[in-house]
Amino acid sequence: MNREKEELAVFSRKTLGFWVYLMTDCVLFATLFATFAVLRTATAGGPAGSDIFDLNFVLIETMILLTSSFTVGLALLAAERGLRYQSLTWLVITFALGATFLGMELWEFNHLIGEGHGWQQSAFLSSYFVLVGTHGLHIAVGLIWMAVVIFRLIQRNFKETDVRRLSLLSLFWHFLDIIWIFIFSFVYLIGGMA
Repeated sequence: MNREKEELAVFSRKTLGFWVYLMTDCVLFATLFATFAVLRTATAGGPAGSDIFDLNFVLIETMILLTSSFTVGLALLAAERGLRYQSLTWLVITFALGATFLGMELWEFNHLIGEGHGWQQSAFLSSYFVLVGTHGLHIAVGLIWMAVVIFRLIQRNFKETDVRRLSLLSLFWHFLDIIWIFIFSFVYLIGGMA
């Protein structure tokens, strides 16, 4: 009983620490959004967002990432019920969707650079690549974290600590989806129509 209370207290501290981390990430992304807002018209005579963004492509990316948010939620629900194989299945699907999203983001970057629209062309493109690239880096970290959770769950049955860790991963993944909704709205929709 005491051991269980100790583990819960440790997890509560870790959860608080994780929320503090997410708030610092909010500050990071708020800074990047503010930078983009200031620099989005600083094209140095180059293309604006409306000239280079493919909104249909980005909409597909968005749907993939939002679907992954749903599947990671299903993985957590299954884990809380002790349904190991269902949870693993949903985690693998989430991983595949996240990897697809990241691959599409990298393809978009490669396409833009191939067209001569790299980060060095203008302040607008620099701020774009940093903002979207920072989100992509977070997705990559989330995928690594997810792979570790999947590997651990393949090796053994659920323990309460595994479910708690999965809940933090799910929180992180939902956070990234919220950030992407802001990127999609502010960078692509508003920037793509300007």
